[in-house]
Amino acid sequence: MTATPATLLQRWLERQLDDVARTWLAGRRDELQAAYTDRALHITLGMIPRRLGKADLALAAGDLDAARHAREHWDPRGWSVADAARVLVLVETAGAGNQPFPARFADLCRTAEVGELIAFYRGLPLYPEPPALEAQAAEGVRSNMRAVFEAVAHASPYPREVFSQERWNQMVLKALFVGSRLAPIQGLDARANPELAAILCDYAHERWAAGRAVSPELWRCVGPFAEGPMVADLAKVLDGGSEAERQAAALALAASPSADAARALQAAPDLRRKVNEGALDWDALAGGGEP
Repeated sequence: MTATPATLLQRWLERQLDDVARTWLAGRRDELQAAYTDRALHITLGMIPRRLGKADLALAAGDLDAARHAREHWDPRGWSVADAARVLVLVETAGAGNQPFPARFADLCRTAEVGELIAFYRGLPLYPEPPALEAQAAEGVRSNMRAVFEAVAHASPYPREVFSQERWNQMVLKALFVGSRLAPIQGLDARANPELAAILCDYAHERWAAGRAVSPELWRCVGPFAEGPMVADLAKVLDGGSEAERQAAALALAASPSADAARALQAAPDLRRKVNEGALDWDALAGGGEP
């Protein structure tokens, strides 16, 4: 039988925690199951880092595969022990009490300190009623704190599966505003769209006008829809950009259906060859790609 996310979180925590921390967490979980109160939940969530510590969650060989079997595209890499315990407690108490989980989740996020907020948002793929959590998840991607933004946007299937196109486009643009990488956003290529391409080109022009650099990753979401002025923008980057920018422009031009894009790419035969041979792709350019 495939393990549930809660079962896996419990297993990983029990494997890593010492006896004192393990006993404390088990006791708090038992108390919440036996006699749930909002106060007890808040106390438990607040005490977790002090009782369990903030070490990285140690994932052994096979744990990532187990996670993806338990919940498609779930990626707990980068979580801390405190993150895992907080999410486990929220998942286990989701149906307890009189308040619907989406309302409880919003209340928790409104009063959370940064560490709690990061944990709560990392758990988005595992909670019940995903569509009802979208408005609160959108608050996370509006944050100017990069760690909070990335707790929603990075290594999570939630935005890909739930966000409207408008909200998705806002998230991708916000990633560029806060200096966050695009590659760890799951579904980046699948959810690219013409409206987003136009938005990103406008953003690039604003940056250029202000004499500021443009992230090479921006062009990843432009290439498949590049025609006319967009192709001209890419040709400009291919001609005068940094090496990383030129590589990005070549990848974007290669993805464009436009004959003008194919002609523009002829100006960089070495890059065109690397793209065609698979020696250059977005993951390599971004230094990693989707976690």
